Amino acid sequence: MPAQPSVPALLSTLRTRQATSPALIWYGPGGERIELSGKVLDNWVAKTSNLLVDELDAEPGIRVRLDLPAHWKTLVWALAAWQTGCTVQLGEPAHPGDAAAGGAVPDVTVTASQELLDAAEGTVVAVAQGALELRWPGELPAGAVDYAAEVRSYADTYLSGEEAEEGYTALHSFLGTGLNLSYGQLAEAADGGMCQTLLVPAAVDLPSVLTAALRTWAAGGSVVLVAADVEITERLLAAEKVTERLEA
Repeated sequence: MPAQPSVPALLSTLRTRQATSPALIWYGPGGERIELSGKVLDNWVAKTSNLLVDELDAEPGIRVRLDLPAHWKTLVWALAAWQTGCTVQLGEPAHPGDAAAGGAVPDVTVTASQELLDAAEGTVVAVAQGALELRWPGELPAGAVDYAAEVRSYADTYLSGEEAEEGYTALHSFLGTGLNLSYGQLAEAADGGMCQTLLVPAAVDLPSVLTAALRTWAAGGSVVLVAADVEITERLLAAEKVTERLEA
C-alpha cells in the first residue's frame, strides 16, 4: 500500500510534478481572478511557514486559530501551519468547558477581523484580504503582525524543521458538528482523491474546504475557490474546465 500523503509530501509534489500547472484559482469579490501554480502556491506556503517559525516561534503542538473566511490565503495558512507541525483551530468553543477539553486557547490568532484583532489575547496576525492590499488597512494593535506587509520578505523555500508526530492534533474545529483530526488522520483524509478541477463555493464549511483541497492536490488536481459574492456561471465553469463541484 502506498504511503498516505502527508502535507510535506503534498507540497513536494506541488513544487515538482505540478510546478507549472494551476493548483489554486481564486475568484474574489472585487472581480479578481488569482491563479497559483503548484510552485507559486508552495512558495507562499514556504514564506508563511518561515514567518510562523521565525516571527511567531511555531513548533509542533502550537495552536493557530484561523479566523478567516474561505479564501486562497486561508488555504496557504492551513498548509503552512501543518508544514510546521501546528494545530489548526477553527472557530471558538460554545461553552467555556470546551476550551479546557479541546485545548482551545490559541497561541496565535490569525484574523481578517478588526474586531477580533483588537480583542484577541496573545500573538495576533492581521491578514488583509484584498488582492492589491500590501498592508492591513485598519489600525494595528501594539505587537500585532501585519501579514501582507511582512510575508514577502521571507524566503520562498522552507527548510524542514521538527515535524509533528502522527498522534498530534492537526485540526480542531468548533464549527458545525466539529472535527478533530490527528496528523495521521489528516493524511488519511487527503488520500483517495481524483485528479480533477474541483469547484469550491464559499458556502461550503471551512473544514470540508480544507480536506477536499488536500485530497484534490494529493491526486494532482486543482481547486477553484469562489467568494460568496461571485456568481458561478456556465462561462466560469467552462473557462476553468471544472469537472466536479463540492456541495455545501
